[in-house]
Amino acid sequence: MKNAIIGKKVTRSEDLEELVTNSLKKSIEEILTKNQRIDLIEEIRKRNKKPYVIVFFGVNGVGKTTTIAKVAYLLKKNKISCIISASDTFRAAAQEQLAYHASKLEIPIVKGKYGADPASVAFDAINSAKSRNIDVVLIDTAGRMHIDEDLVSELKRIVKIAKPDLRILVLDSLAGNDALEQAKYFENNVGYDAVILTKVDADAKGGVILSLAYELNKPVIYLGVGQDYDSLIPFDAEWFIKRLFSS
Repeated sequence: MKNAIIGKKVTRSEDLEELVTNSLKKSIEEILTKNQRIDLIEEIRKRNKKPYVIVFFGVNGVGKTTTIAKVAYLLKKNKISCIISASDTFRAAAQEQLAYHASKLEIPIVKGKYGADPASVAFDAINSAKSRNIDVVLIDTAGRMHIDEDLVSELKRIVKIAKPDLRILVLDSLAGNDALEQAKYFENNVGYDAVILTKVDADAKGGVILSLAYELNKPVIYLGVGQDYDSLIPFDAEWFIKRLFSS
């Protein structure tokens, strides 16, 4: 932004304000669009691989389970079949929550006993998808504190066995700097390709989006803007900038 406005001539204070605002908007747009945007539906169809495997990461409370259900709904709406792997075998009720959504959406789910090996559940789901000619496998993972070393080992094992085509980190937009710290930790210890940001409808500005793009070079691909299955919208830089500059 500094480079863009140094040396520019302005006649009135209004022109100066407009110049600074427009330069700032342009700088933000460049940060947000420098990362390759991922269109999930297009990516799945283009890859032409069965099954296409997606693994979801995120700490407890970010809305990961609901997000997986929303993604499943999005796939179904686009006539892409999917199966859910309930690989969070650690948290009580995690599998039941996913099973509830799977039942409502009429989507198959593979579960394991509590305390079972999460990677084995993912492996079974992938094999089930192969035998049933299902397009996509959506893998849930445990979401204990992101600094839990046992969790990191577990996630690494799931990634090693499932060999996902896409790794999505789910973050809570209301978490602010905590969300950024979680993102850095997951990137350094497990690695991920894209972000889905939840609870954006309750966040006045959603500034963490800019931090993710600037500091981690990771694209935000979808925003959760409500509890309904269809309240998952593709991230749009122009929409975000308008929201950021709204009074």
